[in-house]
Amino acid sequence: MKYGFVNVAAAVPTVKVADVEYNVQQLESIIAQAEGRGVEVIVFPELCLTGYTCQDLFKEQLLLDRAEEAIIMLLDFTRKLDIICIVGTPLLINGLLYNCAVVIQGGNIMGIVPKTYLPNYGEFYEKRWFASAQDLNPADIYFAGSTIHVSAEPQIFVTGDGMKFGVEICEDVWAPIPPSNNLALAGADIIFNLSASDELIGKHAYLKSLLAQQSARLISGYVYASSGFGESTQDVVYGGNAMLFENGKLLVEGSRFSLQPQIQSCQIDIEKLRAERRENTTFINAQRGAHASETALKHVTPRDFVLTRDIDPHPFIPKDDDMQASCEEILNIQVAGLVKRLYHINAQKAVIGISGGLDSTLALLVTVKAFDKLNIDRKGIIGITMPGFGTTDRTYQNALKLMQTLGVSIREISIGKAVTQHFEDIGQDPKVHDITYENSQARERTQILMDVANKENAIVVGTGDLSELALGWATYNGDHMSMYGVNAGVPKTLIRYLVSYVAGEMATETLLDIIDTPISPELIPADEMGNIKQKTEDLVGPYELHDFFIYYFMRYGFSPKKIFLLAQRAFCTPSPVTGREELYTEDVVKKWLTTFCRRFFTQQFKRSCLPDGPKVGSVSLSPRGDWRMPSDASSNIWLKECAEL
Repeated sequence: MKYGFVNVAAAVPTVKVADVEYNVQQLESIIAQAEGRGVEVIVFPELCLTGYTCQDLFKEQLLLDRAEEAIIMLLDFTRKLDIICIVGTPLLINGLLYNCAVVIQGGNIMGIVPKTYLPNYGEFYEKRWFASAQDLNPADIYFAGSTIHVSAEPQIFVTGDGMKFGVEICEDVWAPIPPSNNLALAGADIIFNLSASDELIGKHAYLKSLLAQQSARLISGYVYASSGFGESTQDVVYGGNAMLFENGKLLVEGSRFSLQPQIQSCQIDIEKLRAERRENTTFINAQRGAHASETALKHVTPRDFVLTRDIDPHPFIPKDDDMQASCEEILNIQVAGLVKRLYHINAQKAVIGISGGLDSTLALLVTVKAFDKLNIDRKGIIGITMPGFGTTDRTYQNALKLMQTLGVSIREISIGKAVTQHFEDIGQDPKVHDITYENSQARERTQILMDVANKENAIVVGTGDLSELALGWATYNGDHMSMYGVNAGVPKTLIRYLVSYVAGEMATETLLDIIDTPISPELIPADEMGNIKQKTEDLVGPYELHDFFIYYFMRYGFSPKKIFLLAQRAFCTPSPVTGREELYTEDVVKKWLTTFCRRFFTQQFKRSCLPDGPKVGSVSLSPRGDWRMPSDASSNIWLKECAEL
């Protein structure tokens, strides 16, 4: 379980109904392939050694004897292998026949799990042949050369590196209260399901939804293997489903109705699942009283770890099928928050500093939507452009054009004269472009906004975003402060995306040019060509990297070492899936990851006194909500790990 990842697989073998010898050969072939791929746990379909559709042949002792011999063959085959195999077989226990899953590792049977819920409706007649786990009295049985204790008590299997998994069989997951509920609450990280679910129109979509919901509800991995080609007989057809989920997300899915055997594998992030469970107080409360016996599996020889999962470089960008709906929802959350504040204080006016950059553009768009929703004249929105020493003609013109297009009140207040006087008052040489030079301008702009708001009986709508707050890229009591920060829950990568979406709606060239403008506070004079000289991403690093760091640091509490591993995969490795080429070198990622850790800790004092603002996604820096951190916490252990990368 290096970095918290475990490599698991769902297999769909080709079977012949009642031909146990053929079937066990198919399983051995798949197990050998999976072992070669580094798979640690593999699950096969329900009753895969005999075939699920044997019907009254399950009454034949010869079939049951051959199934036991097949288990012996698998024990011998796996004796020198590390892989854990979960196979389905019929099994006699105290004179009753049970539909069972057998967990095998290193030539040993580590446990036997009988099926609990037996479907006996429609095309299913399992109660004709099998007893339920609810009918099982605990017993020690001699099976496949070993004495094994079998009971209906919930079982959790614990690997040598601490990963815990449970097993349920087909109909179990369709029950109102599946056995996997208790298994997950008792500590199982992953649930493996051996299934033989036939195909009906519409059933596959329902099944995927059911499994996704179950893995999400349990905050677990869920690995599902169902019967395929060769099982179909008489009146039913089996499509061969192999699906692997992680907390509601489908990671891998096999090809249905394939005539060939399949192995679908992926790496499930146990560390991420456990972080989610620790955070979820409902899960914590629900697990009270949950119990399962634990079976320790043997330690295996560690292998070199290679991350094979494709990692999304932009985790904050929605990946829903309907992107328009996702953008609308995000904007509606921002708008609803501002609407409530305006309505509560009976404000008919709002003041926003408009720079011609991304953040103030999104804040203005949200404010316009809020005013429209409240049926307030847009002229009540006072957009103020405040040109200073670093303002370029490009951003100045874009600010004016944007306000004109949206029909808000426009004011222009130059800060040059006031800041020059301030420099003289405090003894600052205007030729020295240091932090005092920059922050004096930012605070002058905030003072103008606040004072105009007082004069107009308005509120100042803040423009700062989540990424800037994480990095502390804001002037304390300057752009850091407002009366309501609509962008506080939106990271920079998402802001660019949202403005692009609105640009598509409005079909305006101004918004497109704002999107293409380099991100800058424009506090340093432009170059000799009048272009932006001070580019934020040259100073603090690319925002797409920092947003990636923010997501995994805050959402899951990952260490720099693991974040770097994920970033390598996302940014430093070409992806055949997306066609993406290498975006950054490893040295560049290390540099900015170190910068992120340093700045995140040193800048908490700014986040400790943030104004109100709506939470939009799964990550928030509000000191009253998701993130409560001491302003003087040491970053030493994080920076030390960065230095060791």
